[in-house]
Amino acid sequence: MHSDRLLDHFQNPRNVGILPAPALTVDATNPACGDMMRLSARFEDGRVVEAGYQARGCTASLAAGSALTEWMGGRTRSELAAITPAVIDEALGGLELASKHAAILCVDAVKRLLS
Repeated sequence: MHSDRLLDHFQNPRNVGILPAPALTVDATNPACGDMMRLSARFEDGRVVEAGYQARGCTASLAAGSALTEWMGGRTRSELAAITPAVIDEALGGLELASKHAAILCVDAVKRLLS
């Protein structure tokens, strides 16, 4: 059973869409389940001023993208680099064991964004 926070992000996603250049945009895929995320972010003065995403996959992955982009707002590159799956897990009110891959997909996308 999904948490209320996860369902809220799924039913009312935030920051859906890809940002135009000069935003950075990357793709990440979970090879085990096939879930995909396209993540984009625009930085000003070293901080995220806008983030957006598109995701294809399960309920948890779609909700995780929304939670991720909210979490990213105002963060520096070094703060982004410190993201762990636990950040997304907590932001979604806890992920079921079968849905933990959604948090890993978010971490992978952020790491690609920073590389």
